Amino acid sequence: MIHQILVVEDDDGIALPLLRTLDREGYHVDRVSHGIPALDHVRAGGTDLVILDLGLPDIDGLEVCRRLREDGFGGGVLILTARGGELDRVVGLDVGADDYMAKPFGLAELLARTRALLRRHRTDVPSSPAESARPGMEVDSQARRAQVGGRELPLTAKEFDVLALLHTEPGTVFTRERLMDTVWDENWYGSTKTLDVTIGRLRQKLEEHGAPARVTTVRGVGFRLEPIQTDA
Repeated sequence: MIHQILVVEDDDGIALPLLRTLDREGYHVDRVSHGIPALDHVRAGGTDLVILDLGLPDIDGLEVCRRLREDGFGGGVLILTARGGELDRVVGLDVGADDYMAKPFGLAELLARTRALLRRHRTDVPSSPAESARPGMEVDSQARRAQVGGRELPLTAKEFDVLALLHTEPGTVFTRERLMDTVWDENWYGSTKTLDVTIGRLRQKLEEHGAPARVTTVRGVGFRLEPIQTDA
């Protein structure tokens, strides 16, 4: 299968060498220079990975990333930026980015990260009854890895934090306030919609990978992780 990559970059000096390199590696590559066309392109389907510049002419790349995840895009997002400092990196990961590279960057390193993200975001799922038997799930907080049947779940930083917290006490209801205070900390002043978006993406990934558990909503209270009952 030929992977589809979208490069969102308005600087020809960066975009053109990147396009040539990705094309030589055998990827199908498209390029847009603005954020709104990028969102339209991904919504049309088929994109496996978005390589996203933060400094776009119309809307900020962080907003593009946030909207992609709200739309349910489950592919990889690799952010490119000339900005400095830890804050941009942290915010980028919070809105759903998978990886982050500061300009200038080496093409060899970018290719390595591209391959890693495409492996993490494989969307092949079992289809036959024998294959669809749900395997076990492991959550390793020390290594910050979650696996289903030995296959790693492609989770963002916040998705993993939510899953890891829920996994500490399966079946226990965690209030929205506790989740926000623990995962985003008590000084978070953003919208709690961030939690709903994160939960939605986490649910989708657990289902796509055949996880033996799901996140359920307890209306007016919060969320819990509960096992999926399978027929004997």
